[in-house]
Amino acid sequence: MADIESAGTPDRADRIETAVSRKLPTWVRHLSAGVSAAFDCQAIHHPASGRMTFIGVGADAQVAVYTFTYLDRTIRKLCSGYMKQAANDAPALRQRELMRQSYCLGAASTVTRRLTDQKKQTPVTPGALVPVKEALIRRAMNEIGNIRTVRSRRSYINSEAYARGEADGKLVGIHQGLADAGGQLPGLQ
Repeated sequence: MADIESAGTPDRADRIETAVSRKLPTWVRHLSAGVSAAFDCQAIHHPASGRMTFIGVGADAQVAVYTFTYLDRTIRKLCSGYMKQAANDAPALRQRELMRQSYCLGAASTVTRRLTDQKKQTPVTPGALVPVKEALIRRAMNEIGNIRTVRSRRSYINSEAYARGEADGKLVGIHQGLADAGGQLPGLQ
């Protein structure tokens, strides 16, 4: 407690935005929720503008945006490689899209599970600061205005594509360095 008090308590939550699509697939919502939880943040999707706001205290929001952007790009790249191999298995466009979404959902599920495990081993926030951070994030969310929760509908998955996505999700690096050579975090806008 003495270390926390001497460091001073934060007085506000930061908001960092990143570009996403106006309509988020289930796997992207799952990924954003997992990244937010791993870095003690909240993510809010703005469908009208195609933006996502990460709200967190200190560097948490910036790290969450960077991690989300990196993981989103990585999963899409892995999926592209998978779809090149699997395209012959599903000639119908609808089947290919089901395979694509299933693969990405499997990869996102594995990655978010790994982030959760990592957070248990090395928490982002000391226990005494958690209520302070949560209150600041709630206040920032209230300033945004009316926020509604979107629940995913039941969806169909291709079990083979999902399993392959889960397996490939284990290969995704979640311990990447944060800054490029210039000290800037890529992907932040």
